[in-house]
Amino acid sequence: MRAFLGMGANLGDRAATLRDAVLHTPDVASVSPLYETAPVGGPPDQEQYLNLVVMMDTELEPYELLDLCHRLESAADRVRTVRWGPRTLDVDVLLVDGIELDAEDLVIPHPRLWERRFVVAPLADLAPDLIPPGSLERAGGIVRLVGMLELS
Repeated sequence: MRAFLGMGANLGDRAATLRDAVLHTPDVASVSPLYETAPVGGPPDQEQYLNLVVMMDTELEPYELLDLCHRLESAADRVRTVRWGPRTLDVDVLLVDGIELDAEDLVIPHPRLWERRFVVAPLADLAPDLIPPGSLERAGGIVRLVGMLELS
């Protein structure tokens, strides 16, 4: 089944961190272009984010995907101190084909998916069939296409 993970970084070598995360993600089917975006929420004066979406062709269950997200963040030395604060890596489960889940620790589709252009734009690059009409225009934020992540 298809599963989509959103990844973002605004501390350190953002591209290298994202590259490492993608390379350590199993079952990658495709990777969106990179987008640079302003932070949403959190403390002022944060650095810009680099964001992308990874499409997986996987048999991993939702909580296995969540565990993968946490492992990738830990490997990037993510420290959770301030909500929506700066981070070396943020990885979220966005969508999983055929699965809706509303638990305290995991909601699929991601609850703010359609509000954030930094997620909708790269998701539209990979799976335009999943984007409801007008979603990109309604999503908040400004994104700038940077190019493709160098994976070699």
